[in-house]
Amino acid sequence: MQTLLQIKDLSIDFITENGVIPAIKDLSLSIDRGEILAIVGESGSGKSVTALSILQLLPPTANYKSGEIIFFENNGHTNLLSQSFKQIQQVRGNKIAIIFQEPMTSLNPVFSCGEQVTETIVANKKISRAQAKELTIRLFEKVKLPHASDIYHRFPHQLSGGQKQRVMIAIALSCNPSLLICDEPTTALDVTVQKSILELIKEIQQAEKIGVIFITHDLGLVAEIADRAVVMLKGKIVEQGNVNVIFNKPQHPYTKALMNCRPTMHKKGERLPVVSDFTGVEIDYKELRSGDEQYKSKIPNQSVNQSGIPLIRVQDLSVWFPARKNFLGKILTNTKAIDEISFEVYKGETLGLVGESGCGKTTLGRTLLRLVQPTSGKILFEGKDMAEFDSGELKRMRKNIQIVFQDPYSSLNPRLTIGSAIEEPLIVHKILSSAKERREKVEELLGDVDLKPEHFERYPHEFSGGQRQRIVIARALALNPSFIVCDESVSALDVSVQSQILNLLTDLKKQLGFTVIFISHDLSVVHYLSDRIMVMHKGKIVETGTAEEIYFHPQKDYTKKLIAAIPTI
Repeated sequence: MQTLLQIKDLSIDFITENGVIPAIKDLSLSIDRGEILAIVGESGSGKSVTALSILQLLPPTANYKSGEIIFFENNGHTNLLSQSFKQIQQVRGNKIAIIFQEPMTSLNPVFSCGEQVTETIVANKKISRAQAKELTIRLFEKVKLPHASDIYHRFPHQLSGGQKQRVMIAIALSCNPSLLICDEPTTALDVTVQKSILELIKEIQQAEKIGVIFITHDLGLVAEIADRAVVMLKGKIVEQGNVNVIFNKPQHPYTKALMNCRPTMHKKGERLPVVSDFTGVEIDYKELRSGDEQYKSKIPNQSVNQSGIPLIRVQDLSVWFPARKNFLGKILTNTKAIDEISFEVYKGETLGLVGESGCGKTTLGRTLLRLVQPTSGKILFEGKDMAEFDSGELKRMRKNIQIVFQDPYSSLNPRLTIGSAIEEPLIVHKILSSAKERREKVEELLGDVDLKPEHFERYPHEFSGGQRQRIVIARALALNPSFIVCDESVSALDVSVQSQILNLLTDLKKQLGFTVIFISHDLSVVHYLSDRIMVMHKGKIVETGTAEEIYFHPQKDYTKKLIAAIPTI
C-alpha cells in the first residue's frame, strides 16, 4: 500500500516553570492510504501530543526537539514540521482533518451547527455561501443526522452528544481530506451511540479511501475498527503491529495490562487487576490494596436483604420539564424525563441503573437526593416521605445521602484546596468541634482513597482525572452516608484507572456497608459491580433483575441492543 504519513524519530519536550518535561521520545510510525491505525494508551502516554504535533497544534511551550513528520501527496512529499504558519493552514482541514474528543468545547455555542460547517467550506473552497449551505446539508445527510435541514439551524446545545460528534465529523470531511485524525471521538458516549460513530467512521473511511489515525485508551474499540495498532507508554511506542496479532499474542506487559483491566475480562466479584500488576512499575497512581490480605481480612461480608424493609422505596414517581411555552409563559407541552416509575433499593445492595443519554437515569438519581423536585409520586427514605421533610429535616437527611458526579473537575471548586473541599461538609453539618480534628478526619479519608496527607493543600487542577474522582469519593464519604448515588463516575476514565476506582468502591462498600445506586451507560461495568440492574428507556423502567439475569439472559430488545453494543476483544 502507498504510505500517506510517516513520523521519523520524533521527540517533543514541554518547557515549564519546573523545567523541561519530555512528552515524546524517538517515536517512529507510519500510516498507509485506506488504513485505520489505532494509537492506544492511557492519559499522559503521549498519544494526543503525537496527533496534535502533525498539524502543529501544540501550545508555544512545546519544543520539537528532533524528528520529521512527512506527509506524502500525489506530487511529492512535505515535512510538516518545516512548514510556516501560512503553509500549515493550507494543510489543516484541506488535506489533514481532526475530530476532537469533546464536541461541545470544539463547537462555537453562538453559531448554528450548519453555519459552522458552511464557514469551514467557504474558508477553504472557492464557492458561494449558498453552494456551501447545500454541501453542508448533504454532509449532514452523509453522516446520518436526522432532518439535516433542521439540524443546520440548530445550536450545539440543542443536539445530543452523538449528534454533536456527527457535526464534528461533517466539519472534518467538508474539504475531502486524505488523512482523518480521531482523538478519542467516542469517550463518554453511550455504547450504542459509540457503536454508531465507529461504524460511521469505518464506512466513510472505506468509501473515501482515506487514512485514519484513531486515538483511544480502550483496546475494545481498537478491535472494532482498526487494521493496525500502536501501543504507547510514557511517550514511547512499546508495541505495534496487526490488531489480530497484538490481541492474540501481546508481547509487552503494558499491552497485556490494558487488555486485562477491562471488567468484561473478569468474573463478577473478581478483583480487577491494575497496570502495576503486569508492569511492576507505578504509572502516575498507586495500586489499590490489591495485595493487602490483612486489609481484606478486616472487611465484613455484606449481604443484601431483599426480604426486609427497603432503605428507599419509590412509588409512581414522575418528573416533567417544560418543553414548550406560549408568549405568556404558559406551559403547552412537557418532556416526561421520568414517567410513573416504582422500585425499591435495599440496605447494603448495589443497584445498577443503565440506559442511553436522555433516558432519565441522571434525573432519577438527582430526584432521589431532592436536587430535582418530583412532579408527582413518593420517595420514601427509611419509611419516611421525603416530600414532607422541612428544611431542617432535609438537611439532616442529606448527611445520609450523597452523590458522586460524572465530572469530578466541574464538581470541585477550583479555588478550594481538596482538603478544604472534603472538610466543607463536616463544617456545614457541624461534625467534629475543632479544625485539628477535622483535618485529621480529612487526612484519614484521603488515606482511605489512597491519596496522601500532603495532598490536603493541593488544588483540583494538580491531580489526574482518576485522582480527582477519588477526591470526590472521599468527600461523599466524609459524613458516613448510608446511601450514595454514583452518576457515571467512571465513564471517561482510562480502563486501568477505571479498574482502580471500581476496586476502591467495592472495598469501601464492604468496609462501610453503604447502599449504592450506580448509574452508567456501560452494562459491562454495571454487571461487574451490581447486585441488581434496572434498565431505563424514555423515562420508564423496561427491565429489572439480578445482574446475571440482565447481562446473560435479557428479555427486552432494548437491553439486548445495549449488550450487543459493548466492544469486545
